[in-house]
Amino acid sequence: MNDSSTRHIALLGSTGSIGKNVLEVVRQYPGRFRVVSLAAAGRNLGLLRQQIEAFNPLVVAVADEREAGALAQSLPSGWSDRILAGPFGVEQAACLPEADTVVSAIVGAAGLLPTLAAIEANKNIALANKETLVMAGELVMEKVRRHKVRLFPIDSEHSAIFQAMEAGRRQDVFKLILTASGGPFHDWTLEQLTGATPDQALSHPNWDMGKKISIDSATLMNKGLEVIEAKWLFDMALDDIEVVIHPQSIVHSLVEFIDGSVVAQLGVPDMKIPITYALSYPERLRSNAGRLDLSRCQDLRFMAPDPERFPALPLAYLAGKKGGTCPAILNAANEVAVAAFLRNDIRFPEITRVVAETMNRLPVNSILALGAVLDADLAARMQAESIVASLALQDKARTATVPAETCLTFPNS
Repeated sequence: MNDSSTRHIALLGSTGSIGKNVLEVVRQYPGRFRVVSLAAAGRNLGLLRQQIEAFNPLVVAVADEREAGALAQSLPSGWSDRILAGPFGVEQAACLPEADTVVSAIVGAAGLLPTLAAIEANKNIALANKETLVMAGELVMEKVRRHKVRLFPIDSEHSAIFQAMEAGRRQDVFKLILTASGGPFHDWTLEQLTGATPDQALSHPNWDMGKKISIDSATLMNKGLEVIEAKWLFDMALDDIEVVIHPQSIVHSLVEFIDGSVVAQLGVPDMKIPITYALSYPERLRSNAGRLDLSRCQDLRFMAPDPERFPALPLAYLAGKKGGTCPAILNAANEVAVAAFLRNDIRFPEITRVVAETMNRLPVNSILALGAVLDADLAARMQAESIVASLALQDKARTATVPAETCLTFPNS
């Protein structure tokens, strides 16, 4: 049986930005946290080997089966039975009996199935994979209740709300206010956005994030996904969740109570702060993150997002209100579109265009079982790939005078 004073962690997505920060926290508190399993996509085997040597987990899962074989060959012979391969291997790592807490930090839809498996195995979840709740929030939260496990948010915005809500009673919450940095393009014109390059979109002014999340931050789709996630995490209506642009990324989110009080959580933009809180809750541990110097925060600005320049946010609200499989369609189309933009197959404004057109072309079905979510995800990916291919064949100069957003047709509400 695990020592109750030590949290035994299954870390899904160990080589990503969140995963690396989690391991920094574990290094700082080796007596409080023990990594019992690691899971990674397999695109950075060199880093994964370093993590194995540093933390000596019981098992390691690699989603890419070919890369799993390469990893096994590069490790001492005793490791051959401790390397798990493929999506099922990732689920096994998440459900390891020795683990009591699963950090779900796999990027994208790939995080859904192992997170569900961990919940069904009665593991507490530290959630950094917002797509799990975007795609199947109703199913996920029902399983959380049924298995009586805890779900702790790692996203800085949701961690901030989680902390601010402790200032009052749940029934006294009036609305949630999510802050968004606005990414690197918050003050760009429509014409400038048409020519934005992947390198420019990846240059986030405040946060060090992976490529996919950085692009989502630039389009504000990341904030849209977080709105849907907040709906399920905190059982709030979408109309009671507001987004404001806050370029300094100091105020991570706020909660307004019915008496007019607004409680905010502030801190330097460092993911180790919400990670440490999620892993140590209800205790607070000293973090290696920098300290906030309020005397240097003399220009904290807040502004409403511009739906004309950043239509991804209203698209996400629309998907969340439609419900059913619509958020899964939104998410899958966005993943395809972001990958296409990073390959230079489409322009920056066309990311949202691909998502909107995919939503227009596919039916929205109710979610009676997980299969409906997975079917919608697959159908949306195929549809989005077709739209990307069509856009890629067109003249790249077609939006030089007519920005893509002017051609955007929102799905019927």
